[in-house]
Amino acid sequence: MTETTRGHVLPTPSQTVGPFYGYALPFPEGEQIAPKGHPDQITLHGYVLDGEGKPIPDAVLEFWQAAPDGSLKGAPGSLRRNPVTGGYLGRNGTDFTGFGRVATDADGHYALYTLPPGNTGLPYISVCVFARGLLHHLYTRAYLADGADPLLDSLPDGRRATLVAQPGERRTYRFDIRLQGEGETVFLEFP
Repeated sequence: MTETTRGHVLPTPSQTVGPFYGYALPFPEGEQIAPKGHPDQITLHGYVLDGEGKPIPDAVLEFWQAAPDGSLKGAPGSLRRNPVTGGYLGRNGTDFTGFGRVATDADGHYALYTLPPGNTGLPYISVCVFARGLLHHLYTRAYLADGADPLLDSLPDGRRATLVAQPGERRTYRFDIRLQGEGETVFLEFP
């Protein structure tokens, strides 16, 4: 409570502490999981949308995936900060890292440059969403193909489609993330 000079007590105004995602979490070339110019590079892109279908301009997405050979190791040091450049030591432009972090732009759009995942079963990229209004971050998957998969098979057809990225031209995949409302993306819960 705040006391005025006349002795009245007024409620303290509410305070917000963020989100500072666009400032604190992204790092140089966080969208570049694959080496630039790699002939097998694919692009996963789309929009992060709120419950009314409006783009969210300040969301941050983290991506994890298997390497094309199926390994989960990634480049050593890909998350260790370089104090000189502000980048990450394992991001040397030649090694596959397996991890990326991307902020949405003013239109709520993101783009990730990677290689096709070599995980067992259907290829997918794991996604973690940080956005204003979320008390906890959300997990989902972007499948690059539709087919037999235990997770996808457990979902009704309308919900299943929210996890399957749509292939486009020149090795691109469109994967929109809807946080709530009609067409809400399926989010995963881990124990």
